[in-house]
Amino acid sequence: MTDDPKYQQLHHLRAQSRQGGGEERIEAQHKRGRMTARERIDLLLDKGSFREMDAFVIHRTTDFNLDQQKFLGDSVVTGWGTINGRLVYIFSQDFTVFGGSLGEVHSEKVCKIMDMALKNGAPVIGLNDSGGARIQEGVVSLGGYADIFLRNTLCSGAIPQISVIMGPCAGGAVYSPGLTDFVIMVRKSSYMFITGPEVVKAVTHEEVSFEELGGADVHSQISGVCHLAADSEPDALYLIRLLLSYIPQNNMEDPPFTLSEDDPLRMEEALNHIIPADTNKPYNIKDIIHLVVDDRQFLEIQENYAANIVIGFARLGGHSVGIVANQPAVLAGVLDIKASEKAARFVRFCDAFNIPIITFEDVPGFLPGTAQEHGGIIRCGAKLVYAYCEATVPKITVVTRKSYGGAYIVMNSKHIRSDLNLAWPSAEIAVMGPDAAVNIIFRKELAQAEDPEQRKAELLAEYTEKFANPYVAAGRGYIDDVIEPRETRPRLINALEMLANKRDSNPPKKHGCMPL
Repeated sequence: MTDDPKYQQLHHLRAQSRQGGGEERIEAQHKRGRMTARERIDLLLDKGSFREMDAFVIHRTTDFNLDQQKFLGDSVVTGWGTINGRLVYIFSQDFTVFGGSLGEVHSEKVCKIMDMALKNGAPVIGLNDSGGARIQEGVVSLGGYADIFLRNTLCSGAIPQISVIMGPCAGGAVYSPGLTDFVIMVRKSSYMFITGPEVVKAVTHEEVSFEELGGADVHSQISGVCHLAADSEPDALYLIRLLLSYIPQNNMEDPPFTLSEDDPLRMEEALNHIIPADTNKPYNIKDIIHLVVDDRQFLEIQENYAANIVIGFARLGGHSVGIVANQPAVLAGVLDIKASEKAARFVRFCDAFNIPIITFEDVPGFLPGTAQEHGGIIRCGAKLVYAYCEATVPKITVVTRKSYGGAYIVMNSKHIRSDLNLAWPSAEIAVMGPDAAVNIIFRKELAQAEDPEQRKAELLAEYTEKFANPYVAAGRGYIDDVIEPRETRPRLINALEMLANKRDSNPPKKHGCMPL
């Protein structure tokens, strides 16, 4: 090290900045089972790739004696680096400085890095660990949140945005992660809520813990706010790297291609026997997905929320794809409010970032009942219709079994610009299931029959033979081909390659009016 005092001062200030709130607070953070802001960055990014910005920034507040407490870099670490050699921008809130609270310079640092990410077309990652707004700065801190929310919105659909909740995230702070594409949480360590347990108790007299109110399990299973939940901070950071491997840098690029040794012509004989003979018997759609995709690798998103529909990322012949699939093993795979919104959001993300959409369909219809109707199933189902209709990326559908009524239309039918629609011989494409159809069509005849049960069985057999198959739809051209299930993988890969140069567009407009 040189003896020049200027360089010595530089090294001293850099070391001081890296200390955050000091050894005592760093130790307290470790005792909570949490890493520091810089430790998280070092673990997430490629080794040695992080370049920090604004390490010498300090807050400007003089009220409440804050001018006596100044920390270089304030309560957030910002900069850029690489993940698997690809550029990303990052901000990591530092709980050791003012509890990671957001003040004026904190928000300025975050906004600067988001502006750079948008200009340079690279993902932005936020590692959230904050006590909320810096109360001592008053409305300035609220303005800082608003500045970030604006950038979240402007970045939406242009660059991927990923939020990881690694501690508290409360009040207005939750809306920034809520505006991003994916939220990852750490079980037993992170939580999100608008109003904390004390306020809830004061207003509603309800006693609830932090975990019960806004923990990872709550948001990954009940609210749907959390897309991926991890058991530890390192696991959560690994999920970011895995997620980004399927996603392009920005909306002008194609998703990354990863060559696999899995034979693109591989036939999977097990698929020919996977659909039960009894059409009312469930099976796990994920078994089909794993058998079809490259190396049987499927990154499921929102696994424990609205489990009657499955969404996630996989590869086919090296191509990144988004998968949407009805799940017969949960609620018979019906579409309801939560499932419709879950799938619609995912479809729109894939479309925004040029990721082809593969739909596996086995859906008996929409969930009936007053709770669904009063809760807005019409509006929410319309969101899924809208998302599929609007999407211009390659869209391929495979009907494995049931495809009834309005749900037939919604699940990427030919009529809403699907590019290729395949069906297995087990597919049943009709207005409704045989039993319901016979009850309606032959109501009077059954009422007058000498043996209603026997007559109904005869009519069911006739209806099933005539309508509960894929060939009526194929005869109309609504199904492009009926294939053996074992052919699914090579047919999908071939279709993706055929659609590689697809060009489609929507009418010029500022934006559509999605039924939110």
